[in-house]
Amino acid sequence: MSPAARLAGLKPDWLSDPKVWRTEVLAGLVVALALIPEAISFSIIAGVDPKVGLFASFTMAVTIAVVGGRRAMISAATGAVALVIGPLNREHGLGYLVAAVILAGVLQIVLGALGVAKLMRFVPRSVMVGFVNALAILIFMAQVPNLVDVPWAVYPLVVGGLALMVLFPRVTKVVPAPLVSIVVLTVMTVGAGIAVPTVGDEGKLPSSLPVPGLPDVPFTLHTLTVIAPYALAMALVGLMESLMTAKLVDDITETRSDKTRESIGQGIANIVTGFFGGMGGCAMIGQTMINVKVSGARTRLSTFLAGAFLMVLCIVFGPVVSDIPMAALVAVMVMVSFGTFDWHSIAPRTLKRMPAGEITVMVVTVACVVATSNLAIGVVVGSITATVVFAKRVAHLATVTAHADPEGGTVVYRVTGELFFASSNDLVGRFDYANDPDRVVIDLTDAHVWDASSVAALDAVETKYGQRGKTVEITGLNTPSADLHGRLSGELAGAH
Repeated sequence: MSPAARLAGLKPDWLSDPKVWRTEVLAGLVVALALIPEAISFSIIAGVDPKVGLFASFTMAVTIAVVGGRRAMISAATGAVALVIGPLNREHGLGYLVAAVILAGVLQIVLGALGVAKLMRFVPRSVMVGFVNALAILIFMAQVPNLVDVPWAVYPLVVGGLALMVLFPRVTKVVPAPLVSIVVLTVMTVGAGIAVPTVGDEGKLPSSLPVPGLPDVPFTLHTLTVIAPYALAMALVGLMESLMTAKLVDDITETRSDKTRESIGQGIANIVTGFFGGMGGCAMIGQTMINVKVSGARTRLSTFLAGAFLMVLCIVFGPVVSDIPMAALVAVMVMVSFGTFDWHSIAPRTLKRMPAGEITVMVVTVACVVATSNLAIGVVVGSITATVVFAKRVAHLATVTAHADPEGGTVVYRVTGELFFASSNDLVGRFDYANDPDRVVIDLTDAHVWDASSVAALDAVETKYGQRGKTVEITGLNTPSADLHGRLSGELAGAH
């Protein structure tokens, strides 16, 4: 391959394909418009000035577009992070919050380098479905305050916005329907002088770019002890939401992402955000769905432009953006909520075929997320529930059957299934110690020994027979089981 051809192969799609470029630019603009009220709302939750959340959304998006591991995913200021670090800001001030954001970024880099992203393989599909459905519910619930105690004109505007997003793609998909909806509703309300809540009512937009600097805190051990718990919580919550969102985008786009790079990238983005005085953040699932699922973006350009357009809209077009009716953005997020929910998962036909344990895990995940408004907690509780359900199911698959020698001198016990802490607890009681002959063979050809509990159970069986003067021979161990048994047998006294 010639150097020119090799160089052409390295060019991003948006540089060589005008259609991709147009899609990415328009997607970035739509996301930027949707980010503004969200960032302001999260700033209020954290108890900081709106510009702190807007600066965070700008620096997170621009930085993660370069260093992240999942193309087209949007990272910005989020509600989960705001909930975690809000108490720190209220108790100690903005300087400590910014310091915690920087430390959280460092911790995310360390966790990413240690391979925390590999833990994603242990998240079951039922938890992932529950996560997606809970996300859709949270997105919808976040819009409810904008529909309560508002002028009557808000409701027809929301309905009109939804109608535009449903019908406009039938005319053309060149321009994203959400952008058309926002522009049309803004022109209508401004032109007709309709008094409804606007983006400007949410908070004052910044008039200049953020300036880098160090957090205004004493650099002492006491400061570290104050911010460390908040930083660790933020790092874990941020990584959990970001990795789950990356997995969701992988499924939607049918492409793979580099989860380790994404974990480290989130850390770098938070460090940059902290030095620019932002409140930190992580992947934003709602805005990512607007970017990927609604607007069709697939490259880093849309992520970068979402952050860049955000600052341009605030600084250059602040007065215009302030006039955008909240009803237009509510309509966009309601459509995102509807499109995100996995309706197939709750269809009667699906529920009839789905094992009860899988349905339980999905329901538990949704309930925990909705109750706590924290996606990370729901994922953890859902995964634990799935583990318990799995352990209970597999424990019943271990069976023991006795086959006596016709001459009466030997009995062979054939053990079938997976031996681990749940199934091995019943193993000791499956043998007839008093009435068995002097020679006992335990055949594990069709079994696998997984843990120390199983080895301890086998030791206990041998001990009970030995107390009666009988010998036990264990046969059929596969190589991993034999290695584990050879290492631990006789070393677990007191385990039973």
